[in-house]
Amino acid sequence: MIRFVFLVAIIAGALSAAAGCGAGGGNQPGDVTPGDASTDHYPYLVYLPKDYNASKKVYPLVVYLHGSSARGNHLALVKGAGLPRMAEDGAAFDFILVAPQCPTGKLWSSDDWSVPLLKEVAGKFRIDKDRIYLTGVSMGGGGVFDVAKQHPGTFAALAPLCAWASDTFQLCKLKDVPVWTFHGTEDHVVPVAETDQKVKVLKDCGGQVKYTRLKGEGHAIHFVYDPANEYRLLEWLLSHSRKK
Repeated sequence: MIRFVFLVAIIAGALSAAAGCGAGGGNQPGDVTPGDASTDHYPYLVYLPKDYNASKKVYPLVVYLHGSSARGNHLALVKGAGLPRMAEDGAAFDFILVAPQCPTGKLWSSDDWSVPLLKEVAGKFRIDKDRIYLTGVSMGGGGVFDVAKQHPGTFAALAPLCAWASDTFQLCKLKDVPVWTFHGTEDHVVPVAETDQKVKVLKDCGGQVKYTRLKGEGHAIHFVYDPANEYRLLEWLLSHSRKK
């Protein structure tokens, strides 16, 4: 079972509590203190590879952005789907997984939360800074595009699924970042045309984009993360390193 720790960086007291469950040892959860003291610090889950404490190597980092239904101030909501659900069910990842929680009423683009989160995670764990990846589903898929547009030199590759609540403005900032995006053709929550449009813009500006239209599939396409299926999406993500 992958170990997990809860970390939050909102006030100094929370930082102090979290320090005891960082890179050096234990896997006990720290105090979770979501609040509004700072809009740019979001609470998050961390799942470490099972060999983390026995090794001194650096690890890739995958940041997973949840959909709109997991917004709030209860981190347990983030465990309900996608990569955190897989980790809770015992999936053995060879990367560090971080899954932040977006506050109620906000989008992933509402605050510049990614810079403090990545700074804190890099300070607590052995992260390969050239192998940081961003993926997400629905609102989280839209967040992948928007957060990466804000910081186009940060991520080695992107995997947005059925992206919602984002647009094509400044999308060509991502033309040098490998992108693999998915969308179900029968998605009645987020029309597939939204991803069609983004892919066209990226291709028109020379972007490195792969697009898989999942014929007959609806909005629930978390299954593409399963390493046993034909897509091998996680393997594709981890094959990339940040261009310098």
